Amino acid sequence: MATLKQKQISVLVASTTAFTICFAVWMLFAVVGVPIKAELGLNETQFGLLASTPVLTGSLVRLPLGLWGDRLGGRLVLFVLMLSTVIPIYLISHATEYWHFLLAGLFVGLAGGSFSVGIAYCARWFDRKNQGFAMGVFGAGNSGAALTKFVAPSIVLAWGWQAVPKVYAVAMLVTALAFWTFSYDDPAHRVGKTVTFADQLRALRDPRVWKYCQYYSIVFGGYVGLSLWMTKYYVAEYGFDLRLAALLAACFSLPGGVLRAIGGWFSDRYGAHRVTWWVMWVSWICLFLLSYPQTHLTIQTVAGPKTFDIGLNAWMFTALMFIVGIAWAFGKASVFKYISDEFHQDIGAVSGIVGLVGGLGGFLLPILFGALVDLTGVRSSCFMLLYGVTWVSLIWMYWTEVRNTDLMHRPATV
Repeated sequence: MATLKQKQISVLVASTTAFTICFAVWMLFAVVGVPIKAELGLNETQFGLLASTPVLTGSLVRLPLGLWGDRLGGRLVLFVLMLSTVIPIYLISHATEYWHFLLAGLFVGLAGGSFSVGIAYCARWFDRKNQGFAMGVFGAGNSGAALTKFVAPSIVLAWGWQAVPKVYAVAMLVTALAFWTFSYDDPAHRVGKTVTFADQLRALRDPRVWKYCQYYSIVFGGYVGLSLWMTKYYVAEYGFDLRLAALLAACFSLPGGVLRAIGGWFSDRYGAHRVTWWVMWVSWICLFLLSYPQTHLTIQTVAGPKTFDIGLNAWMFTALMFIVGIAWAFGKASVFKYISDEFHQDIGAVSGIVGLVGGLGGFLLPILFGALVDLTGVRSSCFMLLYGVTWVSLIWMYWTEVRNTDLMHRPATV
């Protein structure tokens, strides 16, 4: 008989591994979408829709899956969810028309709903003072975005893009079976049978929930949007090949996932308020610099016209993206620390709606990125949009929290 500590570790490792594979699948079109775009002759907006289609369903199902996880148990719901995506993933390899990819993407996107199930499932195995760290470790499964950027390009170059969905389908099946084998269920973690769905949804009337949705729309929605967009951005902006572009894009995706556990620890120690406030300011500064387009400036001097090239080279750009990835990793953890502190009995429902809104941000942003490029011709316009969203979060946070709180010296509350 396994001890409680052993069960906690096993559940956390199995769930994090499962979420990592689910997230890697969710980001599938970030890499294979590039050769598909060339094969089908898609414009920027069409590519944005292709890349983000899985994110749509993965976002919309987060709330109902969170509710079902609370009622039926996260282990069962997550296992069934993973199995349901195996065949749609495989069928992508046989798609030939644009609408084929969009339709398959909708079903594959169910994998993204694993977050709201898994994070509540893990959190309930730990006491409140350690929940931030536990949720941060689970959330580190976001590094699946980087996993796709490391693995998928090599498969594409070796066997063609059609091989990637086949490999991922097998990986999902094996992971689902391993998760079921090494995870546990505790009926005490489920909501009572007398609790209705209406009771579970009552917490959504709280205005704090919608504020946390706004925060998450930038730290997670922005993360997903850029994870889908960056490989193609490097190819188009700097002329890199697919493998190098994906590798550099992983410099953003990897810390944005792996360091979420550290963000959870900081949130436990210093409080969600302080961590989120600094995350927003670091994001604001970096996005301002990333927004500046490549510029050739000619001025008239006494010695005649002089031209200056102003803009970020690939290495400066990657360094700023790395910093943003770290900040958003901390921010994703701190937002869910808010939830575990303030909605302890409704983690599934509240994490579902916050995850839904954040995921919808990840769905809409690549489409908006493509539309802005088609409209303005400026590739850095994607960062201009994210800069504006960050402004909204900073202003909202200041008026509702910061102006009445000493974030620098007040002890963290648990």
